[in-house]
Amino acid sequence: MAKIRLPHNNWQPRVDQLPVWQYLQNGGKRVFIFAHRRWGKDEIALHFTACQAMQRPGNYWHMLPLYGQARKAIWEAVNPRTGKRRIDEAFPEAIRETTRTQDMMIKFKNGSTWQLVGSDNYNSLVGSPPVGLTFSEYAIADPRAWNFLRPILAENGGWALFITTPRGKNHAYEMYRYGLEDKDWFTTLITADESGVFSKELLAQERRELHAQYGPDEGEAIFRQEYYCSFDGAIIGGYYTALMDMVDSDERLTRVPYDASIPVITAWDLGVGDSTAIWFFQTVGNEVRVIDYYEATGEGMQYYAKILNQKPYSYSHHIMPHDIRVRELGTGKSRYEIAQSLGIKPITIARSLPVDDGINAVRALLPRCYFDKKKCAQGIDSLRSYHKEYDDKRREFKNKPYHDWTSHACDAFRMFAIGHAEAPKKKTVSSLLERVNFSGAW
Repeated sequence: MAKIRLPHNNWQPRVDQLPVWQYLQNGGKRVFIFAHRRWGKDEIALHFTACQAMQRPGNYWHMLPLYGQARKAIWEAVNPRTGKRRIDEAFPEAIRETTRTQDMMIKFKNGSTWQLVGSDNYNSLVGSPPVGLTFSEYAIADPRAWNFLRPILAENGGWALFITTPRGKNHAYEMYRYGLEDKDWFTTLITADESGVFSKELLAQERRELHAQYGPDEGEAIFRQEYYCSFDGAIIGGYYTALMDMVDSDERLTRVPYDASIPVITAWDLGVGDSTAIWFFQTVGNEVRVIDYYEATGEGMQYYAKILNQKPYSYSHHIMPHDIRVRELGTGKSRYEIAQSLGIKPITIARSLPVDDGINAVRALLPRCYFDKKKCAQGIDSLRSYHKEYDDKRREFKNKPYHDWTSHACDAFRMFAIGHAEAPKKKTVSSLLERVNFSGAW
């Protein structure tokens, strides 16, 4: 193989990128970068990965929030300054053995591989695990992906690089705060004024265009988020972001202990190949205490019955979506019947309402909620990040939620909000609903 200089294509880190690059080159294992849009976050990750892949044979992953984003954002993306594909700039043909376009994988001549993956299917990835991992746009990625992969990198001495712009005070913000306190992490936040990538004139133009598109308030929030790494702007199109910020400012994200004298209500979103999400509530007068949250993927009802039994809670009833009545082809039984046979009862089937009505029920409920900040962390992240789907062609939001890792928790919370809103109107649940007598709590 001919001698190739890496980083390739005469790429060099800028002065503002140099501290990150030096930390990585000196063997650093954990990096968290909040940086403004177009700072060059992916370029650093790709060029560093190329160097590492030649030094330590192994598997390297570049993870986008959604697998479907990876091809457009990285694999086919062209650097407008050079006219070359980003992957060709970082990984020259001379070091490659094969390039597999279908699954977006490159195998190098020394045996290393690099592949684009998505945080939305992290638990379905097979084969040898990575020794180097980049989380691109981590603020909108599924945080469970890192929980799944962390032990692998701890065992094999691998590195992880988290690169993103902020999306409110969610899991990325919490990781950033943690990294600031951990001496083994390199953690930084870089604004447009600090990098010099954009002139003052270009920044002013960006601000004007965003104000024109979204209005002065929302446009300014987006501008400060994208170019000055502000955590205060609500997620654009977020259904509950502002309300969750209010929950936080009112100090209702706190420790909410289980009260053994009050029965627990669970609310579910059911999945098989998809995730199943369960919230755990206690109600006291007008106050809703959200004491716990659980989510898992690819498990049957027996697994969740075991989870419920392992917790120290005494249950009042379990609110389920209407599709629990659907019979499975393999067994001929519905999950409603299976759940009852496993002791998950009584079951309340939430009334099937338009999604917008359910979302409004959640909005009405949140001002009365107290969340256990630790036990409900993933669910809280989901409520903060749940947002409308955006139509890129029409440049406007669609009138429906965007389906991603946040959907399961928010659908389950919606089941509770619907049931809770209707409960005062009737003491028992009629029609298709299991009869429930829960005195004093509602």
